[in-house]
Amino acid sequence: MQQDLEQVINEIWNNRELLHDERSVKSIESVIEMLDNGTLRVAEPAEGGWVVNEWVKKAVILYFPTRSMEITQAGPLEFHDKIALKRDYDLRGIRVVPPAVARYGSYIAKGVILMPSYVNIGAYVDSGTMVDTWATVGSCAQIGKDVHLSGGVGIGGVLEPVQASPVIVEDGCFIGSRCIVVEGAILHKEAVLGAGVVITASTKIIDVTGSEPVEYKGSVPERAVVIPGTIPKEFKAGTYQVPCALIIGYRKESTNLKTSLNDALREYNIQV
Repeated sequence: MQQDLEQVINEIWNNRELLHDERSVKSIESVIEMLDNGTLRVAEPAEGGWVVNEWVKKAVILYFPTRSMEITQAGPLEFHDKIALKRDYDLRGIRVVPPAVARYGSYIAKGVILMPSYVNIGAYVDSGTMVDTWATVGSCAQIGKDVHLSGGVGIGGVLEPVQASPVIVEDGCFIGSRCIVVEGAILHKEAVLGAGVVITASTKIIDVTGSEPVEYKGSVPERAVVIPGTIPKEFKAGTYQVPCALIIGYRKESTNLKTSLNDALREYNIQV
């Protein structure tokens, strides 16, 4: 069935006139329903990394022109949008604190806690994860198990271009307050970002734990403890400091997220 859907979605993508065909619309709706219940993902782990299912992103994009603007209400709140909100949180085993909002077509697993926050269509939030107050999970972002997205965290979304990778946060990561992770960056398992870290596809992530710096871009290694930093950069007008991210330590097997973060910061006499 999935292979058949992929073929149909690609046909619609190449011929938008098919959006007027009821069978085409049903196929698109089937993909969004599968995203909503977690049987299909925009990106999924595979041997050697992650695989992006471009055809699924195409289906999300195609879903919008098949919808009409509608008014929905949640108590005293009123919304006017094309995409419905998720429902039946009690049946799904999800704790949702008002006024948290998740769009239909996002998957939120059993045991997730949504503080007042936002989860967009195509996103995947796995079990045991906390999406804290005013955190946002952008379209198609993939959030693993037992992740903590602290207050005000911004996880970027992506739909177009369809070949662009979404942000991926693997199992056990801790992302501190007001961090921003965008442009398809990957945080590998159990990484820790101190408050205010910004990770983009071009951000220099510099491991300063050894005698020589080691530089990464767009990818934070497993169990790395990261804080904001700056590095000098030459411009025509002179030398200025630009943001970077510094790996100042790695979580130890014997410690949990909080203890490891505090230990690493204390060791370098850094407050975050």
